[in-house]
Amino acid sequence: MSVSEEIKRLHELNQAGALSDAEFAQAKARLLSGPALDKSNGEGGSELVQEFNRFRRSPRDRWLGGVCGGLGQASGMESWIWRLIFVLFTLSFGFGLVIYILLWIFVPDEEQIGN
Repeated sequence: MSVSEEIKRLHELNQAGALSDAEFAQAKARLLSGPALDKSNGEGGSELVQEFNRFRRSPRDRWLGGVCGGLGQASGMESWIWRLIFVLFTLSFGFGLVIYILLWIFVPDEEQIGN
C-alpha cells in the first residue's frame, strides 16, 4: 500500500468518526515521517532489510558452508530447520541446492568481515 493510499484510508476513517481530528493528524504525521529507504546510501529501511544486511555465514554452526547456521542466527530459527528446508526444496523442486550454492558464494563469512 502506498503512502497516498494509506493517507486516503486514514482520511476515510476520520470522516467515518473512527478517528478524531487529533488522532488523524498524529497518524498522518507518523506516516509521513516514517523511515524511508534512502536509495543513495542504503541506510534506513525496514527491519527486514537491516536483518538481511547482517546475514553472514556462520563459522561455528556449519556442515558445508555455514549458510544454514547463518540463516539460523539471522532468523532466530534453529539451523537444522533451514537444512531441512534446503533438502526439501532440492528433492521437491530441484533448486534448493542451487540457492544454497549461490548463498555460499555471495554471502560473506562472519570471520572475513571481522564481526
